Amino acid sequence: MRSTPAHGLLWLAACLAVVPAALLAVSLPPSATFLNQVAALSGWGVMATVLALGLPQCTDASGRLAWPPIHWGLAALLGALTLLAAACVGSWAWNGLPLSITASNVAFVAAAALLVLLGAATTAAGADGPAFRALCVALLAAGLLSTVVGAVQVFAPGWADGHWIALTALEGRASGNLRQPNHLSSLLLWSLVAGVWLVESGGAADAAPFARPARWRWPLALLALATLIFGLVLSASRTGMVGVLVLAVWGALDRGLSRRARALLLAMPLLYAACWWGLSGWAEASGHVFGGAERLRSESDISSSRFGIWANTLSLIAQHPWAGVGWGEFNLAWSLTPFPHRPVAFFDHTHNLPLQLVVELGMPLGLGVTALLLGALWRAWRATQRMAARDDAARATLLRSAWMMVLLVALHSLLEYPLWYAYFLLPAAFAWGLCLGADRRAGPAAAPARPGWALLCGSLLLSVGGLIAVIDYLSVVAIFEPGEDSAPLPERIVVGQRSVFFAHHADYAAATISPTPAGVLQGVQGARHFLLDTRLMTSWSRALADSGDLERARHIAQRLREFRNPASASFFEPCDTESDASEPLPFQCTPPTRVFGYEDFR
Repeated sequence: MRSTPAHGLLWLAACLAVVPAALLAVSLPPSATFLNQVAALSGWGVMATVLALGLPQCTDASGRLAWPPIHWGLAALLGALTLLAAACVGSWAWNGLPLSITASNVAFVAAAALLVLLGAATTAAGADGPAFRALCVALLAAGLLSTVVGAVQVFAPGWADGHWIALTALEGRASGNLRQPNHLSSLLLWSLVAGVWLVESGGAADAAPFARPARWRWPLALLALATLIFGLVLSASRTGMVGVLVLAVWGALDRGLSRRARALLLAMPLLYAACWWGLSGWAEASGHVFGGAERLRSESDISSSRFGIWANTLSLIAQHPWAGVGWGEFNLAWSLTPFPHRPVAFFDHTHNLPLQLVVELGMPLGLGVTALLLGALWRAWRATQRMAARDDAARATLLRSAWMMVLLVALHSLLEYPLWYAYFLLPAAFAWGLCLGADRRAGPAAAPARPGWALLCGSLLLSVGGLIAVIDYLSVVAIFEPGEDSAPLPERIVVGQRSVFFAHHADYAAATISPTPAGVLQGVQGARHFLLDTRLMTSWSRALADSGDLERARHIAQRLREFRNPASASFFEPCDTESDASEPLPFQCTPPTRVFGYEDFR
């Protein structure tokens, strides 16, 4: 199979799916990563459409990508996604989750399911080689360019202008244009896997421009992978540290890889340690800050409050074991449940995927979804093993590389929530689908004859979905970043509240700036389900007090006080100063006489 113009188009589509999402530095309030996410949505829509129509060897006689055979592993993963979408709709129906949050969550889950099916269909049709190669080329390019961005953020932070290179408040640490060091780390770990596989498969007929003589491939590979590891060290993320060790374990255990590939993987922890030592020495000698060394010196809590939030989550699970607190309701339930020693940050996620599923869905459904995900991950691994047993070493290595990408983001999901971002969710879904498409695969003839109309239509819808989301989002942007000829703020808020996917942002604005208690309480109806912070909780409690509901106002005030946030100091200042004993204390200074649960504030 030679490289064809169709393959070039696929490479271009893969770069559109990955590179802009990783490198966009421009942002529009209120979400710093909105443009990155819509770039991923539309880019993956283009990638899916090209897969369906652009590669002759991956389509059936009708010219469309065929629907993949549904085996146990694929059914388990699709079943888990279906249950999540149903739980989201159920939370809207019974818990009052805003329609805008429900719509955006269901759209994300549907997009992930589409990419899983497309990945499985691609493998079942025998086109996994060119598709995965295109993805790896894109990931390697995104990783190397993101390392350059991270180097600027650390060594020349003054060059970060917010247009080409994102601003960062983390001195001495790289966050890339994804704006979080742990996100940069996951991208670079995927890039490392992509680089190892590209050089390992560089002799394939369709590998151009990677089909170079071995004497050039391996030195260039070492240089590229060392650059990526240097970027990992610049991020100083624990995700990167753990991921490098996982890749070394892969090199130690996978005998299907060549000696050189295994040596590269095993050398990664040594390269990481050498870069860390070099940067620490540079920082000490030059007087500059290296965020990794600074973190080791200054952080007393190695979990960054995760142990605290996990303990609170287990307490919530014990209080709501069967039905959970509701999909998307963790922040509301946690913020309004008494936790005197809670972490002081405003967490909107448990930072652990299994805990998140169990606390929001309840133990029966949450553990069931977790079991389905683990089962699908296991079946994907078994598919790679069966491929190796058929003496198809090249395809087995490809599938194991794709599986490693899924494993790395799954491990990241035990400490963060990367799968809540389209630029991680969609590539992971596609790679997972590639592996599951090989489950009990007998060859290209195993693909059914019927055309995959749903896959093609879904791909086209996804490609334009990002543009639709941008248009919808602009009505909310006008609230937070008005133009010269913008309408008055109340009018912009009303327009934003009609947004399909982002009305909750407009509700937040209404809840925090409305001059009347009724206006605040109306805005709170939607905003409280997204993220409770100091401004929102202060406005909410004051509006309740002004409307005569002192008990609920006091409960919210007491929960806000537990966060010990400096921004709330002025709100509680009357409680900490001496006052005339004959005057009653303000409502925020006394606890409620009734016991409330978070359900009382839905």
